[in-house]
Amino acid sequence: MRTTRALKPIQTTKNVENILSCPEDGQPLSPMARKFHEPESNVYIIVVIGFQTQINPEVVKANLVDTFLKQPRFSCLQVADEKNGGQLKWVRTEVDLDNHVKVPSPDLNQVETADMYVEDYVSNLSRTKISMSIPMWDLHILNIRTLKAESVGIIRVHHSIGDGVSLMSLFMSCSRKVSDPDALPTLPTSKKPKPCSSSGGFLQHFIRLFSVLLIYWNTLVDVVMFVITVLFLEDTKTPLKGPSGAGSTPRRIVHRIVSLDDVKLVKNAMNATINDVMVGVTQAALSRYLNRKYAGKNKKGGGGAAGKNKKGGGGAAENSNLPKNIRLRATSFVNLRPYLGNEVISETMKSSSDVKLGNLIGYVLFPFTIALREDALDYVRSAKATGKRKKATLEAIYTYFMAKTLNKFFGAKWGSFPNQTTLLFSNVPGPQEEITCFGHQVAYVAPTCYGQPNALMIHVVSYANKINIILSVNEGIVPDPYQLCDDLEESLKLIKDAVIYQGLVDCNVY
Repeated sequence: MRTTRALKPIQTTKNVENILSCPEDGQPLSPMARKFHEPESNVYIIVVIGFQTQINPEVVKANLVDTFLKQPRFSCLQVADEKNGGQLKWVRTEVDLDNHVKVPSPDLNQVETADMYVEDYVSNLSRTKISMSIPMWDLHILNIRTLKAESVGIIRVHHSIGDGVSLMSLFMSCSRKVSDPDALPTLPTSKKPKPCSSSGGFLQHFIRLFSVLLIYWNTLVDVVMFVITVLFLEDTKTPLKGPSGAGSTPRRIVHRIVSLDDVKLVKNAMNATINDVMVGVTQAALSRYLNRKYAGKNKKGGGGAAGKNKKGGGGAAENSNLPKNIRLRATSFVNLRPYLGNEVISETMKSSSDVKLGNLIGYVLFPFTIALREDALDYVRSAKATGKRKKATLEAIYTYFMAKTLNKFFGAKWGSFPNQTTLLFSNVPGPQEEITCFGHQVAYVAPTCYGQPNALMIHVVSYANKINIILSVNEGIVPDPYQLCDDLEESLKLIKDAVIYQGLVDCNVY
């Protein structure tokens, strides 16, 4: 077994007394944090991390003292304040790591496969909640070899502690490059649009004015649509649309790893973004999946959507079993912090204590086109057009402040997720190169959530030269998540083949 290298040697005790004092001690939870304690939005973030070596629990515990436990929210209880109507507040406590770090010893003779044991273990976690008598996080170490990793770590954190982006930042601050053990990971950087020259002529001033007016108009339309959705506008009842009350149901969490190079091939050929491509792939996959479901309902066989033509379509339109005008939307999360590029990680997050936790996310209602296309690239074109429209709006900012205001003045239940949509969708960029965490080399990262009202949640996370697509499903509504994973993988292949067939990329270079 390879020697495991920690970030640095640390002395630890069972009851940690040298933790930084909690600056939030005695402060009430924010309205957004309180939202995540409502029955229909009592959400936990769960991150499955595969490692290329066995995990040393003692090394992990030692490093947790100098990283996670220096975060106030990881060392504070959430306690009802009787003097303030039972409102939850942060209260500093001593952390006993034995209450948070679990190291089960599975008997592999009693399980079908190691991979199924890990999957069932994660699913069983979704049936439970973390006691509020301790800080609301835990870590499960499974030193069990699976097809993709030598061991698996499972981090579970209540969403009131922080959102996915802030927790990803914390994880990154605990990681180092494999190629340079002293260097922090590199995140993809976004290309900022070039500002228009202030000395431009009438045409440039007109374009700027038109752009501003367009943003305000789009924002007005989007906010009105969001309010209408919260009040009464539901998506079409499809086999993917769960009923209300699905937030407390257990989840099956599965993931599929695909090639980032394939996604970049499509991205460059179509002058799109990685998010455009992955939304297009998801639209294609959901169309194939639903077409198969409706084919079964109509007793026409289950393969009506599986046709493959040279354009890479998901099946000819005449083979469609889909109802017309399906309204299917995703609630997509948008990070409202400054973009976490490499400069931010390097300069302001040199240690875990520099990471600011909390929930600073807005919502965007993203309509998905559900139809069978002769040309698979139409899925990406549609996603690109919608994505461009959503970039010219302040919807995420307004929905964040709307939810925050409703939580503050009318109670957390009024600011919960709009479960009138079909799914939740999130795309988070990960490190561009292979990394180690507490000296253990990472094979893959698979973050997702449970406790949300929607029956389906899709996370897309990049890592090195791979993209991981993670599904969190209510098995009562989506009993075959592996089939949906197959559809996602197959849809990417069809779209990539369509790019090559239509000559949008130099095949010799590829």
